[in-house]
Amino acid sequence: MKEWWLHVGLMCIPLLAVYLHIPPPQLSAALLKWHNAGRGFNFRGSEIFYRDSHGALGSSDVVLLLHGFPTSSYDWHKIWEPLTQRFNRVIALDFLGFGFSDKPRPHRYSIFEQASVVEALLAHLGLANQRINLVSHDYGDTVALELLHSDQNRTGHLNINSLCLSNGGECFCSTFSHFRSRRDGLCALHRIGEVFGPYTQPTDAEFWDMWTGLRYNDGNLVLDSVLQYINQRLKHRERWVGALTSTFVPLHLIYGPLDPVNPHPHFIRLYQQLVQRSTVSVLDEHIGHYPQLEDPAGFLKAYFNFIHSF
Repeated sequence: MKEWWLHVGLMCIPLLAVYLHIPPPQLSAALLKWHNAGRGFNFRGSEIFYRDSHGALGSSDVVLLLHGFPTSSYDWHKIWEPLTQRFNRVIALDFLGFGFSDKPRPHRYSIFEQASVVEALLAHLGLANQRINLVSHDYGDTVALELLHSDQNRTGHLNINSLCLSNGGECFCSTFSHFRSRRDGLCALHRIGEVFGPYTQPTDAEFWDMWTGLRYNDGNLVLDSVLQYINQRLKHRERWVGALTSTFVPLHLIYGPLDPVNPHPHFIRLYQQLVQRSTVSVLDEHIGHYPQLEDPAGFLKAYFNFIHSF
């Protein structure tokens, strides 16, 4: 699987910027708007950025969005407004070490800590006893599985109403040949586009926003520490896959099949074999690793169908 070398490629880009003493870019108008619409709360001395929008009247449903590596909550901006028309609260955060949140260093980043960040945010918002619909992507999928494990074992402080995963390793896919040999040109900027489909490539402005989020708060200096989550997936595979396969929480997977990180058809076959209670939506064959950005309409249709099914 290409997950390792793609993630290393993404990591090389901001590190190169340090060596060349390139200053962090200014926020675009779109990123600035996203930032200004958010707030922060303190988690163990670090500031965590989040957005919390009140939406549909007459609904008490809450949806919480968990982003992937190496980006941020801005990954959800294309589906944000439609979600507010369906849910009473739409919430997203930047994990510690990502986006507009603090990026402490040195620091031992872990999936367990990120799950605690999520629980702390919901407590901060007064939602500790509220049933939450989780939507996650990539890195966020693994955080969601730790939250699911805690919910099952009653060791956490989150009541999960449903879980929708999207294009993440789900831990078990790392068994497909997790490590591959290094390849030439890992640090080329265009490699970020390799996880997108050929017809759904980010615009130059969208590439720049990803880059800006990476560089914000010196995020380029913590990527190697954050990347340890890949080893954590391997180490705690039984814990997280066990939570996924044993839960009675409604489960769904939205999958962009042209994903070099989780390649089709191997990924989806293994997922359906192991997680037989989950329903699955496979999007258009040209959609890659970021379905919520590449096909927001398809993503929303699949998600709303899932939500209305239980």
